[in-house]
Amino acid sequence: MNIKQQDMTPVHARRGFMGRALATAAGAAVVATPLIARAQEPQKTVSVGLDRAKWSPRNHQLVAQMIATYGNTAKDYNSKKRPYAVFDWDNTSIMNDCEEALFMYQINTLSFKLTPAEFGAILRQNVPPGPFMADYKNAAGMAVDLDSICADLDADYAFLYSNYQGLAGNKSLEEMTRTIEFLDFRTKLYYLYEAVNDTHGVNIGYPWVIYFFANMTEAEVMALAEASNDAALGAALTKVKYTSPTERPGRAGIVSTSHFHGIRLCTEIGGLMDTLRANGIDVYVCSASMEEVVAVFASNPKYGYNVSRENVLGLRLERNGNVFRNAYLKNWPLTWGPGKSVAIKREIVGLKGYGPLFVAGDSDGDYDMLRDFAETRFGMIVNRMKTGNIGALSKLAAAQLDARQPRFLLQGRQESTGNWLPAETSIKYGKTNPLLTA
Repeated sequence: MNIKQQDMTPVHARRGFMGRALATAAGAAVVATPLIARAQEPQKTVSVGLDRAKWSPRNHQLVAQMIATYGNTAKDYNSKKRPYAVFDWDNTSIMNDCEEALFMYQINTLSFKLTPAEFGAILRQNVPPGPFMADYKNAAGMAVDLDSICADLDADYAFLYSNYQGLAGNKSLEEMTRTIEFLDFRTKLYYLYEAVNDTHGVNIGYPWVIYFFANMTEAEVMALAEASNDAALGAALTKVKYTSPTERPGRAGIVSTSHFHGIRLCTEIGGLMDTLRANGIDVYVCSASMEEVVAVFASNPKYGYNVSRENVLGLRLERNGNVFRNAYLKNWPLTWGPGKSVAIKREIVGLKGYGPLFVAGDSDGDYDMLRDFAETRFGMIVNRMKTGNIGALSKLAAAQLDARQPRFLLQGRQESTGNWLPAETSIKYGKTNPLLTA
């Protein structure tokens, strides 16, 4: 996400921003195209079983043609050299972010297996001391620093730990969530997640947030992720602002943060994955969320994506047997930005000997894998009208709207519903006008 906006909507450098400087310019800004601009274009039908659903008609035609050209009905198809596609997960294969949804769910349900000392150590683990970036001020306009907010969270967690029946106490979750200590804890812990990532970047922030799974087994984390998924799928898509209680300013003071609640399945992505497999094209996922968390969503048949577990790549933790440790797996790349390409090259290109035919993403974290492989026919960008590196690729895709052989495709979405739109343009949450690029 980029930087905080004045309305407190999280813009998340992590599954979006903090990219390297742009490698190439994408040309002049592109004028927004009306929502129905391409919906009425005549299309050549290609019979590969890809549901029209809410695809942009042009994208549907091009992707169907790609499947026909490279799939198992093509004359030169080689079953020993199966082509493959790679999908990002958060905000590409689903609407919103399953890792962030899980972190909020973990907070709301106090699902930790950490003593106060362990919790306090993870709060500070690998995070540079001192104040956060200028946007991170309290209600009094004072800078917030790591030591102050961690001191407040230490006190909050000590209270929750000693009182909650799921930890060392005897009080119910309902009782605990009504306390000012819990309300302070929820706001300040999620605020800290935002502050760490926006100030210090994803190399610190992404491993940090999954360290809170320490002392849990893989089965426990996956059960928690499934419960979070189900809760988020049943929740409204809404951006909620959280402010810590005025009665408990602590050392950091009163702070505010926000979270975009709710998740939606993307039936077009699920349908595309099925169509690719039916046509002899393998499907992989490469995500900047924890691998086991994404695997719950991507591999559990009830969600409809049906990706093989071994084809899911993501962040990985060290383990003691089957119990996770608060340490990132040694010699495994951070699967964000350049690290996604590293993981794909190591795990898939190393096995197959060639790059992906198709790549789908939505943010700066996908920029590299969208463009790094010479074999890629299309890099499809779920259009979030972002700036940065992905904004450059989006403008390039917009400039190629009339090209017969484009390299990049834009696919529109309406953020208030989580549904795709049959256009290249998208409608931002809280807005009504479709836009093509930022």
